[in-house]
Amino acid sequence: MEMLQQSWDIIVTAILRGGLYALMAVGLSLVFGVMNIANFSHGEFYMIGSYFAFFGITEFKFGPLPSIIFAGLAAFAIGMIVERGVFNPLRQKSKKGWLMNTFLLTLGVSIIMQNGVRMIWGSRYRGVTQFWPGRTKIFTSMEIANDRLVAFIIAMITITLLWYFLTYTRTGRAIRAVSQDETGASLMGIDLNWIHTLTFALSCMLAAIAGASLLSINPAFPTMGVNPLYKSWFVLILVGMGNIWGSIYGGLIVGLLETISIYRFGAGWQDVISLIIIILILLVKPSGLFAKKGVKSVLE
Repeated sequence: MEMLQQSWDIIVTAILRGGLYALMAVGLSLVFGVMNIANFSHGEFYMIGSYFAFFGITEFKFGPLPSIIFAGLAAFAIGMIVERGVFNPLRQKSKKGWLMNTFLLTLGVSIIMQNGVRMIWGSRYRGVTQFWPGRTKIFTSMEIANDRLVAFIIAMITITLLWYFLTYTRTGRAIRAVSQDETGASLMGIDLNWIHTLTFALSCMLAAIAGASLLSINPAFPTMGVNPLYKSWFVLILVGMGNIWGSIYGGLIVGLLETISIYRFGAGWQDVISLIIIILILLVKPSGLFAKKGVKSVLE
């Protein structure tokens, strides 16, 4: 009976953990699938989301949900500025070596954002005690903090809304078309510059919502985005680059691997075990478990 209860505890914890990893990974996968950008500044938008949620609560006196929405919209606007000011000029001039150029560029953006936040707001931790008080009983002997449970629900709702947007709206279909054939989409009259800007901004918004949702659990500080970035790349490498739908499964898989590692070997082993399993999987299937081309995979 005790072993069964522990198994359920592991599964529930893995799902809650993996849901937020999935939200981060979906944003990273979206920008790679559409724009072919390996975005190593993705974690900094997670960080930005945490800061804006904090200021939404403390300075503007918003409630928890309005603060999370505010953080997402702020990151969306910043993402548009970054794409138009940094990536768009590079795209106009870059004839070859695009992926390497964007890798270096996003690394630079990451460093600038970290140090910019440190210069403006300092290095001290900024957090809140809780968003939603209390705990929810999942099983007879297991309770989950409402903050963590609601963060998971927000992640799933956000991913569902993104799926609906990409599937049923004209702009979403344009994003999918660009991911499949950029030249063909351009010939059909799709504005590539607008689609690229929108895609990057959406990716930034997803990362910010993840960071804002977890503010009461992970307080804001300048370098907090590094670990979520690593987790996002774990997921993408595991499922295949540019695969949005697969990123959801990948987030849950990485969450499960980490949870089992913590239960069996201790917290210090969670990344080690995850990396070992991912390496073994890639030795068998180098393209990833669910590798497909472009954003089309969100429908399958």
